[in-house]
Amino acid sequence: MNGEKKEYKTGREDLDEIIADLAIASHSGSNINLIEEMLTTVIKLGLENDDRGDLKLINMALKELRYASKVFRPYRDKRKVVIFGSARARNDSDEYKMTVKLSELIVKKGFKVITGGGPGIMEAGNKGAGREESFSLNIKLPFEQMYNPYSDGDKKAVSFKYFFNRKLFFLKESDATVILPGGFGTLDECFETITLVQTGKSKPRPIILIDHIHSQYWNRMMDFVTRELYERGFVSRNDLSLLIRVNTIEQAVDKLLKFYRVYHSIRYVGDKTVIRLNMPLSREKVNKLNQKYSDILRSGEIEPTAPLPAELKTEEFLDLPRLVMDFDRHSFGTFHEMLWFLNKL
Repeated sequence: MNGEKKEYKTGREDLDEIIADLAIASHSGSNINLIEEMLTTVIKLGLENDDRGDLKLINMALKELRYASKVFRPYRDKRKVVIFGSARARNDSDEYKMTVKLSELIVKKGFKVITGGGPGIMEAGNKGAGREESFSLNIKLPFEQMYNPYSDGDKKAVSFKYFFNRKLFFLKESDATVILPGGFGTLDECFETITLVQTGKSKPRPIILIDHIHSQYWNRMMDFVTRELYERGFVSRNDLSLLIRVNTIEQAVDKLLKFYRVYHSIRYVGDKTVIRLNMPLSREKVNKLNQKYSDILRSGEIEPTAPLPAELKTEEFLDLPRLVMDFDRHSFGTFHEMLWFLNKL
């Protein structure tokens, strides 16, 4: 074996030729190989699977992915904050009022807002951000969840049949997560966000738990996490550092801004991890990073770098300074701590 990637084909030369022609006709430029693979997958489904239920699910999932990507594509250069919380929060509750003010302030600081498009905290998020500055990712339920009046009819409102697609876009298209008290759905979104950041399946982000100062909601949840998960060895201390607890909207927005003060974005290129920065770091500051975080490297040191060839090919943030490292891609809690440390340098 020479390690070359096996060709992905249907196994029928006549179909493969048609697929290749269709891929060319799609005018996909440098992505033509991906279009050809997707078309191949669709044809293989027809050849291999006659279960109509399977095909309906995959068909709907793909259509949802396509449409949601189309909606978000024009806004990819704008940072966004996803806000989670109870659909049952009343509009006279402290949580609702806090969310309206939080969203207003988030927008003033240059972020856009993503919500689930329904009532309660979702409605408050869209209300505070305004129609032009917010997105709504609704879910079709047997007990129909209608769009709230601040997102109904908006061109940036997307309705999903499948929770897995909806949750994918909540994280894929956002740069920070703010969570207010809620029920099973809110906690599901909270723990999935933590899990995906902890395992490196989602890009680094601030995860902010917010509630008014007299509430014990997050204190009690963190007591459980500390007592039943950390003390029993199910999570590490560094995993707990992924969560930030605040009691005011000003504290929440301050954390958002500080996370992106120096850190800009991340890219994996082969076995290298590239961290793009909003400003260059002196050699002295890079040395401090190496002294404090060398234990999360498989080899070598954290070093300044020019854009790597893969970044040049896709023209990704070529004007930004960078660091490159051989990160072990396991210690994501510590990696997250390193980003906070870097932002304070």
